[in-house]
Amino acid sequence: MKAVLFFSRWWSVIALVCALSLLGAAHAFQTFGHLNPCHLCLKQRDIYWIAVGVSLVATVWAVFTGAKGPPRVFSFVLFAVFATGCAIAVFHMGGENKWWSLPATCTGASDDVSIDSIAAMLSGAKVKAPQCDVVAWRFLGLSMAGWNALISGALAVLSLIASLRLQLYYRLSQRQAHQA
Repeated sequence: MKAVLFFSRWWSVIALVCALSLLGAAHAFQTFGHLNPCHLCLKQRDIYWIAVGVSLVATVWAVFTGAKGPPRVFSFVLFAVFATGCAIAVFHMGGENKWWSLPATCTGASDDVSIDSIAAMLSGAKVKAPQCDVVAWRFLGLSMAGWNALISGALAVLSLIASLRLQLYYRLSQRQAHQA
């Protein structure tokens, strides 16, 4: 029971660490793996930056007010943010798997985005953006969008659980009182 309460009270810190770690991993794949992000990849990163902002505000609020964790509304907002990220990732994954067509902003013919290609573009050369419907990397049969859908979905569920902490705590304490 104390673990449930600890989790829900400090979910904002856990979510902050998760979001920053996922952003770090995405930037590492881009920098060291030379996997340039497509339009939908960047939208998925935006979701994590929003989650960083929400969880940082929630954490700072809890620390400076001396409360036993941030208000539940922060966890519910994180639920909405991560659920949106999951939806975008599923949409991206569906486009990669040709389940549906992706928007025109997702089409391109190359994934060569570098300092040299930016310099070439500024000098008038044509540079093609990375394609959203082309899988650049797979692990265990899932693309990055697929993994992001799973991770965002899990974070959304955990955020929803954290937002229900008072009801969970109340129900658990009621059960213990009846058992005693």
